[in-house]
Amino acid sequence: DLESHLRRCQQLSVTVLTDHQDLNNTELKTILNSTAPQQYRIRAKLRTYKPQKLYQSIKLHCSKCNSLQEVPDGDDFDFILQGSAVTAPNPELHNTSWYDSVMWTTQDQKQRKIAIHFVKHDEMLQQPEDTLLMIEGGTLKEVWKLTKRFKCVIPVRSTEDDLELLDLSAPFLLQGNIKYYGCKQCSTPKPIKSLSSVAAEQRLSWEPTEIAQVLGIELLQYVFIMKFTLVDGTGALNAYLFDY
Repeated sequence: DLESHLRRCQQLSVTVLTDHQDLNNTELKTILNSTAPQQYRIRAKLRTYKPQKLYQSIKLHCSKCNSLQEVPDGDDFDFILQGSAVTAPNPELHNTSWYDSVMWTTQDQKQRKIAIHFVKHDEMLQQPEDTLLMIEGGTLKEVWKLTKRFKCVIPVRSTEDDLELLDLSAPFLLQGNIKYYGCKQCSTPKPIKSLSSVAAEQRLSWEPTEIAQVLGIELLQYVFIMKFTLVDGTGALNAYLFDY
């Protein structure tokens, strides 16, 4: 499968180089029978490539467990947000020492309760472009609207004692038009109050890697992967393109 091929590529099983002019052309049969790692220049035809659609080449990769997964679509995120909106925000968790909160009820038939928590720095609210906020009860459209104005958006829900992240099938952080995901297998999510240590830093930057670390999230990276089958009359070779 793709994951096992990825592991082989990362272990430098065979490296095929097609643009080194100082190397002579090598038949694919010779490469298939060689031991790793080697460098070769080849002349071959492209028989097939996968996936056929370019957007399908983008995957999420965990550097810790080496797993690969599909990038969830917006419908999955919307479904998780709808499910979390069933639980009303807990007013006892509002307006702490490190964030200010506002809550209101929508005027539609569902009368959803929405809460937004604005994280402070030095006990002061920041400019929108520097602000991290947490939202409860928001729809996908509302979340995306907030990302256009504020630096970071974290979807959360209330428990009795603290705010917590949603299911890791959803992005744990949104920054601009980028959604950041965590590995379900390697992450051990911590309570949202763990963010207060970052908010207290003298130079506050809200870097996704730092946010992930304090929240116990193993950050997934977007990778580009394609499989090519090359032929030259002496054999067929599968080549894998893997790039961050």
